[in-house]
Amino acid sequence: MPKKIDEKFVRKSVIRWLSRNGYNRYLDEKETHEHGIDIKVRHYKYPRYFIVEVKGDPDTKNVKYPHSRREVYFISVLGQIITRMKYKARYNFAIALPENYSDKVFRRLSPILLQKLNLSVFLVNDKGKVRRITSEVLKAAQKAVKNSK
Repeated sequence: MPKKIDEKFVRKSVIRWLSRNGYNRYLDEKETHEHGIDIKVRHYKYPRYFIVEVKGDPDTKNVKYPHSRREVYFISVLGQIITRMKYKARYNFAIALPENYSDKVFRRLSPILLQKLNLSVFLVNDKGKVRRITSEVLKAAQKAVKNSK
């Protein structure tokens, strides 16, 4: 069983990734228990922002179907980011999840959806490494799976 990755770890890992990629000005970060956008940060050179909603692994103690709880978290984080989208040309949106959500991301999301919404997915492993899934990455991965069948 993979190591449980909590929301705080995912959030901190994504903030480090964003900072290394030039997004380190005017950081507004919410703690797990606070309402609102989890991460809002501006690029240090350009007036571009990243708005990120974050979820960690759910608590699965005393849960009959842990995969169902993960499904609820996945749908929840999508709903949260979509309801917080206000059209601004220089905004990038993302959801950030532990890496063990990758199957849901690659099976359930559409490259067209990511492209139209200017949405990325950040997948974080237990070492804190972040992988950014864009519409192009998702399209290539889904095509590879389709061609292997």
